[in-house]
Amino acid sequence: MRMHIHKLQVPTRGKGLYEITGQVAGWLQEREAENGLLTLFIQHTSASLLVQENAAPDVVLDLNTFFARLVPEDAKLYRHNDEGPDDMPAHIRAALTLTQLSIPVERGRMTLGTWQGIYLFEHRSVPHRRSVVLHLIEEA
Repeated sequence: MRMHIHKLQVPTRGKGLYEITGQVAGWLQEREAENGLLTLFIQHTSASLLVQENAAPDVVLDLNTFFARLVPEDAKLYRHNDEGPDDMPAHIRAALTLTQLSIPVERGRMTLGTWQGIYLFEHRSVPHRRSVVLHLIEEA
């Protein structure tokens, strides 16, 4: 068994979904892995990770709209607002989604479905630089 770890830096421009499939696939290809398990972990409490459709742009728009309705930015609703009105809503959105993904690797490629992509879901309004740890365990 072999293990590889890498920290991917993802700049965001504010709220939204940012596809990182290509960056992750590129790193995986450099490892020349055959079969194994890839884990992605985001090191933040106000952003998350998703596997979602990457073919129809309306999916991303609808997800953003849905989460805005589900967890509104209203200072009257929350006590925690140390970093502004989007602070606590960002934490709630992150709690409702995932901070970690596990994706099997077969013959050097992630076993994502035809329309699946990996997204970083930024829940804050202002730009950030997010860190995603990639951890590959592969057969030796």
